[in-house]
Amino acid sequence: MPTCKPAKSRLLLVDDHPLVRRGLSEIISAQPDLEVCGEAEDLVAAFRQYQTLRPDLVVLDISLKDGHGLDLIKQIRNEDAAARILMFSMHDDALFAERAIAAGALGYVNKQEDAKILVQAIHRVLEGRIYLDPSLSEKILERALNPASKSPLQAVQSLTDRELEVFELVGQGLSTQQIAEKLFLSHKTIETYREHIKRKLNLANAAGLTRAAVLWLLESRPTGTRDEG
Repeated sequence: MPTCKPAKSRLLLVDDHPLVRRGLSEIISAQPDLEVCGEAEDLVAAFRQYQTLRPDLVVLDISLKDGHGLDLIKQIRNEDAAARILMFSMHDDALFAERAIAAGALGYVNKQEDAKILVQAIHRVLEGRIYLDPSLSEKILERALNPASKSPLQAVQSLTDRELEVFELVGQGLSTQQIAEKLFLSHKTIETYREHIKRKLNLANAAGLTRAAVLWLLESRPTGTRDEG
């Protein structure tokens, strides 16, 4: 009598770069116990797919076509408290990993990691366990134990998730109007966020804000990489 093959875990991929999704799909499809059940490039499509497909795991990026991955994590967790989410991003900074976990993700992997690390993280999160690269865990612990040693740029930890998103977009060179359009917010609202950021980071003017945002963005990503999000 033939035995039934165990069901594969179904994954939803959310990234606004088609080539990244293709690469992820190839890695996942090579695993005997994993399969891709859907793909999306923006918040709206991703959330709809989650509601329809109910995947076992969502693998998503921070920067999406129409918003921020942290917002999607919160949306999904509000819809399903048991959702399992793994963030897969170009950012190599403990701040984003910390915020992803706080928002409801169970893991954080940098896009520079080897495929076997990603597969390991996927299996760990599917088990309902937390996955963080040891170096990121060390950075988070060091910041928690030595708050007085923070550099001025590490003060970004005081920003809200939305302020951090605006700060990141400023660093990418977007104007206030472009940020407003990308986030579907008013020009005035973005100006308010900019003022809050300047006050929290003790920046005197718009030029100082831009310099700080660009510097922080460069320091938070691996050397030699372009803006993948």
